[in-house]
Amino acid sequence: MSTIGIVGLGLIGGSMAKAVKFHTDHTVYGADLDSGTMALAFASGAIDNVLDGTSMGACDLILAALPPRALVEWAGENAPRIPPSAVLVDLCGVKRVIVQAIRPLARKYGFSYVGGHPMAGKEHGGFKNSTALLFSGASMILTPDGDTGAPLLERLRRFFLSLGFGGITYSTPEEHDRIISYTSQLCHITSSAFVKSPTAQTQMGFSAGSFRDMTRVAYLDENMWTQLFLADADFLTGELDTLIGHLTEYRDAIKAGDEGQLRELLRQGRELKTTAGGT
Repeated sequence: MSTIGIVGLGLIGGSMAKAVKFHTDHTVYGADLDSGTMALAFASGAIDNVLDGTSMGACDLILAALPPRALVEWAGENAPRIPPSAVLVDLCGVKRVIVQAIRPLARKYGFSYVGGHPMAGKEHGGFKNSTALLFSGASMILTPDGDTGAPLLERLRRFFLSLGFGGITYSTPEEHDRIISYTSQLCHITSSAFVKSPTAQTQMGFSAGSFRDMTRVAYLDENMWTQLFLADADFLTGELDTLIGHLTEYRDAIKAGDEGQLRELLRQGRELKTTAGGT
């Protein structure tokens, strides 16, 4: 049995705490700035004790589930308190800026560090929406580097699979941020832009699954996602340029009444969807 510390008990951190308690016998220490969240975490049995500067020394593994700026700030303040025997895994949605900030601290203070990103979520955040089954079948991304030994990777693999994850994906921070700009960030921006049409206010009775799918992730935490978008601005703007270019092709074909070109564009999309897979 190990002691797991979790910093930030929102949707991801709270679900991690609940998953650890549901699937394993590990002890969980938790920390969140919101006193109401802490009260809910204790009442629900998601955490056993408070994670603070003293109890941190008893942790074998620390999971940091904070937005980018808060995560970097927390790491800078608490790195001296993380014992050399412990492993820190951040759960942030971008990796380059986080790894660049934390890797030097891990080397300075002697603890192990691996970047991470659980590929799971919901439209609505916060501890009240967390669940022990959030990660069931999901992919857990890890970004090890030259400081990460095989035994540590195996230990983390076993731990995350024990929480219900369907598999572990290994990546570099650069590759992670490049791909996630397309598979996650671009989707959120597209959804946010889509719902800004005035027609969205008059869609009642005229919409079905496609509308729900397109608008689902427009409900987001603008503070957190602004940080994520800006931290990945180079890759994300490239994906936006590509999308805008393709949308322009569709618009021009429709505006010109070019049936052949429109049919070809739609065929290309259908065939690419088939080869790309996904749900």
